Amino acid sequence: MVHDRIHAREPTHDRDRWTEGVVESVAERDGHWVVRARPARNGREGDDSVELVVTLAVRDLFLRRLDVAAGESPVGCRFWYRKKRR
Repeated sequence: MVHDRIHAREPTHDRDRWTEGVVESVAERDGHWVVRARPARNGREGDDSVELVVTLAVRDLFLRRLDVAAGESPVGCRFWYRKKRR
């Protein structure tokens, strides 16, 4: 399975290859973590939702790096992502 890439903090490398987004929802599916997000453009949220699939280990690292309390939902948080070609 091809996994997408997500960062809780703004990337310091290849910035033009990353999209800033806002988490709309999260779920677990088939042993993976699925993040539904909308791109953020010029401070305004777009309506082109994307579905990103990452491993549970990436989920754990991502959640530790977000500015949310333990057990709190990441919905509404800004982050950066790269969608891999399937």
